[in-house]
Amino acid sequence: MEHKLLNLLLMAALSAMTAYFNALSVPVVVLIAAMTVDYATGMTSAWLCSEMSSRKGIKGIIKKVSYMALVAAAMGVDYVICCMMTVVHMELPQTMFFGLLVTIWLIINELISILENLGKIGVPIPPFLKKVINRLKISTEDKGEK
Repeated sequence: MEHKLLNLLLMAALSAMTAYFNALSVPVVVLIAAMTVDYATGMTSAWLCSEMSSRKGIKGIIKKVSYMALVAAAMGVDYVICCMMTVVHMELPQTMFFGLLVTIWLIINELISILENLGKIGVPIPPFLKKVINRLKISTEDKGEK
């Protein structure tokens, strides 16, 4: 029962945030899909390598829920900045910078993890794909630093 309530609250919070920050709806859905694939490939990899444990599985779920909390925190920062800019009568061209940046960074991290899991499973990974994803991560981190 608690698990269903937690899921319901999480989905309600995500729905509210998505309604408020419409531009983040697609990246958040992509993040959720990437987290799901990462969890599935991670569990498959652990099972094939005889490293499966309920503790690792629960830790993975907690990590994914924490990702969504991080996105929510970044969205909160965007909201506070927008409110403060309104108070001083200034407008920002981009109102969802940190939420979008954090979401994209997390998607890239999930993609890297998926590739690592697939490699452990024995799926051949094209080297150019690893390079592209690593370049995306570096580029995202550079944008965040600026």
